[in-house]
Amino acid sequence: MGDEFRLERVSEAEWILPATGAMRVPARIFADAEMIAVLRAETGGEWSALRQVRNVAALPGIVGAAIGLPDIHPGYGFPIGGVAAFDRNDGVVVVGGVGFDINCGVRLMRTSLTRSAISDRLDRLADDLYRTVPAGLGSTGKLKLALAEIDRLLAAGAKYVIDHGYGLEQDLEFIEEQGTMPGADPGAVSVRAKERQFRQVGTLGAGNHYLEVQYVEEVLDPAAATAYGLQRDQIVISIHTGSRALGHQIGQDYLTEMEAATRKYGIEVPELELVCAPIASPEGRRYLSAVASGANCAFANREVIGHLVRESFTRVFGTRPEEVPLVYDIGHNNAKFERHVVAGEARTVLVHRKGSTRAFGPGRDEAPVPYREVGHPTLVGGSMGTASYVLRGTEVGMEKTFGSGVHGAGRAVSRRKAAKRYFGREIEQELRSRGIVLRAHSMRGVAEEAPGAYKDVERVVAAAQTAGINQVVARLRPLAVIKG
Repeated sequence: MGDEFRLERVSEAEWILPATGAMRVPARIFADAEMIAVLRAETGGEWSALRQVRNVAALPGIVGAAIGLPDIHPGYGFPIGGVAAFDRNDGVVVVGGVGFDINCGVRLMRTSLTRSAISDRLDRLADDLYRTVPAGLGSTGKLKLALAEIDRLLAAGAKYVIDHGYGLEQDLEFIEEQGTMPGADPGAVSVRAKERQFRQVGTLGAGNHYLEVQYVEEVLDPAAATAYGLQRDQIVISIHTGSRALGHQIGQDYLTEMEAATRKYGIEVPELELVCAPIASPEGRRYLSAVASGANCAFANREVIGHLVRESFTRVFGTRPEEVPLVYDIGHNNAKFERHVVAGEARTVLVHRKGSTRAFGPGRDEAPVPYREVGHPTLVGGSMGTASYVLRGTEVGMEKTFGSGVHGAGRAVSRRKAAKRYFGREIEQELRSRGIVLRAHSMRGVAEEAPGAYKDVERVVAAAQTAGINQVVARLRPLAVIKG
């Protein structure tokens, strides 16, 4: 390993990669020593998260540092679990810094039910959710939209589907950006992207997307848990999905456009996968409008699924929709303008979060009013059979990560390798032996998403807490898993 990857240890779970060569800023990595050893070992391979975060640090207009969070692993050009902020006047917008599943995120809903209260109806609930929530590759939803209606959905986000009877008005306060990302322009989204989406609103999809019925195993921050309405043994529901085919098509469309923009504006990028455009350019503004539209699609998608979950709980337990309130809905593939302190000065910067969640600490106006004293929740998904977590932002995180947090365990093995190593039916049986009910549309998909294909979420969360950038609020355990 050359000097370009010589990390300096700052604390138990924080490291600095000094700016050398083409780097305009240093890189800041949050990880324990064993995680760092794995990242270092990767540098000799074709894909390396350290090389990618180093390349991000060389992009024009980047400020502060390029960030790698504890769940960092290689992505398309820009590492997953990566964060970078750019000056709004001199910086760039990077397709790879958002990814192909725009505003993929997690929605957490809570109930007044306890673990013991649902145990005798768990299989019935899993069956009902499996029938009710469309999932799997190419799945179509109950909400069928004409192309003109898609434009209205892309502009309004969650509010559009709530106005059409899918969801509750009070949900909006507890969705990031109140369910409507500003700056959306459906005209910046191709007809092809819209055609791929108009039957997919309210669908879970496949891959690492899931719906889980969980219980709160342990509360670790009582004050924040009380603010979020969480308590031990409580039944909660996690929904993990994004903008489906529309977001993927936006990414494909704009890779071509950004490649041309990179040449047009004479931008030197360390690798082709980091093609970009100046934020203030027509190409940059257009892409950000498309990203906002994709984000709104994801908010609407999760809102519809939340509505379907409430219907299932009504059928199985007799609960009213308002008895299954939303805790929070937050994305982890985004680019958005935010105010942050950089080198002692408050500035508006464009923050890219790729596989990273906005994790604002106490006092920020962007948080729902009931959460402002503690900071808003961040939602960290595990893999099938492992824990998920509710975290919150901290002042340290605001200072060092632009208010960002981990989003999951992070892959350790590719889907192709996992499908060769694991067998879906064996995973299903193993989960059942632990009291976890699995309903899946594809056993190959189950194998690809096997718990062993991911890093240890416990270590990822522990590293974030040790570094002080995120605070653990509660640990959740799955009881029923619905997969595509």
